[in-house]
Order: sequence, then C-alpha cells, then structure tokens
Amino acid sequence: MAALQSLDPNTPLFAQFQERTGPVVLANTFVVPKERTEAFLALFRRQAEFMKAQPGFVSLRMHKGTAGSRLLMNVAVWESTEALATAVGNPEFQRMAAEFPDDIVSYPHVFERIDA
Repeated sequence: MAALQSLDPNTPLFAQFQERTGPVVLANTFVVPKERTEAFLALFRRQAEFMKAQPGFVSLRMHKGTAGSRLLMNVAVWESTEALATAVGNPEFQRMAAEFPDDIVSYPHVFERIDA
C-alpha cells in the first residue's frame, strides 16, 4: 500500500473528513518512481472509474510534473467532505488502494474554494 503522508501535519486527512463542508477539492500529490509510472496510472484509472460512480463525485483530473519530475497530482472535486469520506471508506476503494506498491508516497489534502 502507498505510504500516506500529511501535507499539513496539523490537519491529517481523516481529521479533514470530520468537517462537514462542500464543495471540496481533494488534491493528492503522489511521488512515483519513474519505472512504476505506467503501472501506477493503470491502477489509478481503475480507481477513478470507481470514484466517478460514487454519490457526490463531481470531476477529476490527473496532472504530471514537468521536466522529468516523479510527481503526479490528482485534483478531484466532490459535493461535500461527507461524500468524499464515504467513497474513500468504501471497502472496494480500500482494496484497490492496497494494491499500490509501498514505494509510492501519497500526500492528500482537502481544500475549499475561496474567492480571490
């Protein structure tokens, strides 16, 4: 299973799920060894298809770092933290998440939109 790290140590992902708000954006940055990129993306696409069918899902985009970076970043919009937490807690999603190799690191964080 990929190592799950907090982008902000003061607000771990599961604490963020406790705040009832929405819509929210899940930004999840992955550090992926270059030789695992294609296999990672294949598994991610399977997860994405599952998530797209979940209640409260709005949209999803994967981004790749430039200049040979090992970073990939998923940006997913959900109607609420509750919908996101329910989808992430689904046993089928958890089963797929466990398939990621241990040398992949994930930095998920939930954001709210603010007007600038």
